[in-house]
Amino acid sequence: MQMTLGFGAADDIIWVRDRLKGLFGNAGPIVVRTPIGQLVKSTISGRTRDEVSLEAYHRLIVAYPDWSHILGATTAQIEAIIGDVTFPDVKARHLRDALRAIAACRPDFDLLFLGAQSVAAALVWLERLPGVGRKVSASTVNFSTLRMPAFVVDTHILRILRRFGFVRSKADTRNAYDATMEMMNDWSAADLRNSTY
Repeated sequence: MQMTLGFGAADDIIWVRDRLKGLFGNAGPIVVRTPIGQLVKSTISGRTRDEVSLEAYHRLIVAYPDWSHILGATTAQIEAIIGDVTFPDVKARHLRDALRAIAACRPDFDLLFLGAQSVAAALVWLERLPGVGRKVSASTVNFSTLRMPAFVVDTHILRILRRFGFVRSKADTRNAYDATMEMMNDWSAADLRNSTY
């Protein structure tokens, strides 16, 4: 099915979103974390079922109640805690390296300063961190207490956007993000978040 693109694109997205929610319902209550908490959760959640990544996240914060504690951990120790997520070795390394990079300039791990930047600048800052791409950066700014308008495109959302013709069949996550944000440039963080869940 090809949707009309152009003037009615945002309306088409709303129509598709509402039909899908009618079929599948809402995902339930959304947990709003600090930006650093959401960054960590999103980093370990890629290509992993939500319930598995959420359990891994909880084990991680029990083992390391302060983010600075992870800095002294080896990747093998982190991997042992998040071992049931997909690619735990890669995610453990990226997580430790990203937290080290953050600690170098923000030893308190407080990323609220990103809220004073434009969404584009906040995404660029986050994407300089090891292992952080557009999905993780967008979820960090949107799903956290920052509540900045950024559409989170994962493989499932990308498949829907392609199937309904909102993006080209060869579009990747970044292309899909750019096209979607252009269509929905006046949407709030909550509007975008509710279109993802």
